[in-house]
Amino acid sequence: MATDTVTAGQAASRAGITRKALRLYEAKGLVDEPPRTPAGYRLYCADDVAVLTFIRQARTLGLRLDDIAAILDIRRHGSTPCTAVRTLIDTRIDEIDSAIADLRALRRSLVSTRGVHSVDRDAVTAPAAICPIVEYTTES
Repeated sequence: MATDTVTAGQAASRAGITRKALRLYEAKGLVDEPPRTPAGYRLYCADDVAVLTFIRQARTLGLRLDDIAAILDIRRHGSTPCTAVRTLIDTRIDEIDSAIADLRALRRSLVSTRGVHSVDRDAVTAPAAICPIVEYTTES
């Protein structure tokens, strides 16, 4: 272990994460359990802070914790995980493109519904109807 160590709060601060996130990453096995002081404080070295920073950056790109764990595992076994990272990023791009398409379709539906039902029809609702704007739209 390196002689230059920092506490959990300091490590989290340097990595740009919260202490709660740090505990989560430890619980998920993304970061090795650190040594403790006699008083029970967890101590982290510069390599730990670098891993925590990487995790934050990967999360910023939208990678999931299980994906990050796989990346870190590849690295821990001595390989460069860049090919896996490219694949994960391509997958995320595809997911985002799909979500954007779904949101655009939803927006078109909402705009269309608003246009068709621009007149307030509260007074003309059918028996047991809650709101014809929604009911007539979902029936078509």
